[in-house]
Amino acid sequence: MTSLEEKAASLSGPILILGASGFVGAALLASLLKSRKDVYGVASRLPAWRLEGVDPLHVRSCDLLVDVNVENLLREIGPKSVFDCVAYGAYSFQEDSDLIYQTNFDRVRRMASRLKEAGCAYYHAGSSSEYGDNCAAPSETASLEPNSHYAVSKASVAAYLHYMGKKEGLRCANLRLYSVYGPGEDASRLIPAVVKQAVQGRFPPFADPETSRDFVYVEDVVEAFVDVASDLRRENFGESFNVGSGIKTTLRTLAETAKTTFFIAAEPTFSSFASRRWDVRDWFAECGKIRSAVGWRARTPLSEGLLRTAEWLKSLPDASVYERASKKNSNEEAYSVSAVVACYKDGPAIPIMHRRLTETFRKIGVDYEIIFVNDGSPDDAEEAIRSITETDVHVSGISHSRNFGSQSAFKSGMEIATKRAVVLLDGDLQDPPELIEAFFEKWREGYDVVYGVRAGREAPLHMRVAYRAFYYVFSKLSDVTIPRDAGDFSLMDRKVVRCLIQFPERDLFVRGIRAFAGFRQIGVEYRRPERLFGRSTNNLLKNIGWAKKGILAFSSVPLNVLSFLGVTLFLLTAVLLAAQIVAKLVWPDSAPKGIPIVLITVGFFGSLNLFGISLLGEYLAKVFEEVKQRPHFIRRSLIKGGRLLDV
Repeated sequence: MTSLEEKAASLSGPILILGASGFVGAALLASLLKSRKDVYGVASRLPAWRLEGVDPLHVRSCDLLVDVNVENLLREIGPKSVFDCVAYGAYSFQEDSDLIYQTNFDRVRRMASRLKEAGCAYYHAGSSSEYGDNCAAPSETASLEPNSHYAVSKASVAAYLHYMGKKEGLRCANLRLYSVYGPGEDASRLIPAVVKQAVQGRFPPFADPETSRDFVYVEDVVEAFVDVASDLRRENFGESFNVGSGIKTTLRTLAETAKTTFFIAAEPTFSSFASRRWDVRDWFAECGKIRSAVGWRARTPLSEGLLRTAEWLKSLPDASVYERASKKNSNEEAYSVSAVVACYKDGPAIPIMHRRLTETFRKIGVDYEIIFVNDGSPDDAEEAIRSITETDVHVSGISHSRNFGSQSAFKSGMEIATKRAVVLLDGDLQDPPELIEAFFEKWREGYDVVYGVRAGREAPLHMRVAYRAFYYVFSKLSDVTIPRDAGDFSLMDRKVVRCLIQFPERDLFVRGIRAFAGFRQIGVEYRRPERLFGRSTNNLLKNIGWAKKGILAFSSVPLNVLSFLGVTLFLLTAVLLAAQIVAKLVWPDSAPKGIPIVLITVGFFGSLNLFGISLLGEYLAKVFEEVKQRPHFIRRSLIKGGRLLDV
């Protein structure tokens, strides 16, 4: 019999595992990494407790709902096999129906098309919820009766993959998972609760004793994925396979098994309340299709699985971390923040920025990550970031191949940010991290964008006048309403960040596209301090360039003014010419004898033409920059765990 390791080694690689921070995804990643090194896991947010101990080289963070992120990921890894364990909506608090369909169906549809073009195989983790709650021991050919948005989304994927496999020839399969349990399962689920109390000689409250589930051990599920991927024949492309033990286990049987396994003297208690708590279903899996197709069957008895789960729980260095990570007890689904810090010549300020950000996030009490973007800084910024990542798992970094500018640095960080909101800050500490607390409160009130408004700034008089003049002119000329004295320093909800990442323009002006995107926005006033270290990288000429960038990107008024002046001056010239002709005919001697008027007229219109051509040239240069389609930035390396990782 071929071993799991041999089957894993035979798979087409590289291998990409989506949803690797989840229960099944993490187990699949750990198992495949034992056999080969071209395996990469993708998590929506890092750090993730299930991935502790995994080499950062094999882990990527990515918001898979952003198409450009998916394209970049597939381009970087070049996978030949993709295992998709991503899901949203399986827990009662995950109620956003739009996000359920975006995550579970729309994302899969878009990705599967790309994978087909790349000749990549695709294996999807489905759910027994596809059947609905009213079908006991459903046949694998039974009609689906989904009873929730989550179930509908999973059933829709099954139908879509059936079409892609049968009609489009995509090597794919849907593995319909039943009640998976084992090491790494969320602490709020039934089996971990049973095991936790059973080792103490007690039972949690059970539902009706005859309510049943089909429990399948996680290692058996991993083997099912590998078996299908290694031996999926053409006639089975697009099929859905039930993955369960095939054994109907009532809660009475579960209690008796735990009682015997852990030598418990106490008797279990049953209540109708507990049935809602544990979300039980009265069925078990028919698994004949996967047995005939690839020869898989569940091998781990329930008693053995319970013992292995108990051993894993005992081996945890800090069980409280596991308990706190429970989705039932965590609010990270609702509120978490990524700080993206653009750094150029900010090496000395980076440790201070890290300390102040950490203190702020801990004061707020929110899940967070800090992403430092080293935008080709000539100082020791990269080493400062690397040093911090050695000791703080909340921190990661990006190094660009050269300086691309703060706008590109912000976009680079936003693309890999994994939390529910993103804060943009300059690395020179002129954007005070402590203001994030006020931003956060406004976000919790329902605002999608909270930006800093500079009520005052510590800068030379001529620079303060120039800034105010720019914002005044910009507000008058811009096609969209852009708040005065509002820079890039802001907090944006993830849905806004997704929109901004999708903007295709090369010459980015973040505060402009942020205003263009709309959503609910509000400003918070603060006084902007001087740069703490070194000299500012901005000067009058650079600020003029910023003014041109903003005005040319968000206004056609200069062209309209030029057209108006051209028409007006043409009419004025025609009137003056007619008057000159009339004067020459009526008063032959009234015309001036010299040429001053000619020189003045020629000079005026010549300078006007030159101004018009230069203005058109500015717009043409922007068009030229856009049509070249050059990347916004080039990443040289990622910085994680004190290491520089090539990209």
